[in-house]
Amino acid sequence: MKLDGFGIMVDDMAVMIRFYRDVLGFEIQEEENTSNVYLEKDGTLFLLYRKTDFEKMTGRTFSYCHGVNGHYEIALSAENYAAVDKAYEQVIAAGAESILAPVTEPWGQRTCYIADPEGNLIEIGSFQKE
Repeated sequence: MKLDGFGIMVDDMAVMIRFYRDVLGFEIQEEENTSNVYLEKDGTLFLLYRKTDFEKMTGRTFSYCHGVNGHYEIALSAENYAAVDKAYEQVIAAGAESILAPVTEPWGQRTCYIADPEGNLIEIGSFQKE
């Protein structure tokens, strides 16, 4: 098997599409009003599944996290330390929630964390000083 991408379950499809497309630069691959929306970032498929539609399709109910959650993170890399800082400033200005402002960790990574509108963690980082 080959990893094609990954998906997250969402409540508000329109809000989440706008965030990932307009704030983080993901490319939408289809119409916005479908149950499952395919986005792409740097060759990686990223799917948004509307929770209610997925439950109807599977005939099951699921439990979900609410608020900012730490079950997983989506990791985005930046070219260098300065690019991490710039990306952080841009996404915060565009409405992302700040979780951790840019810091340089002891292992040499410049990193920061934001949350999307439904509380999923997103890391932006780089190991390149310049």
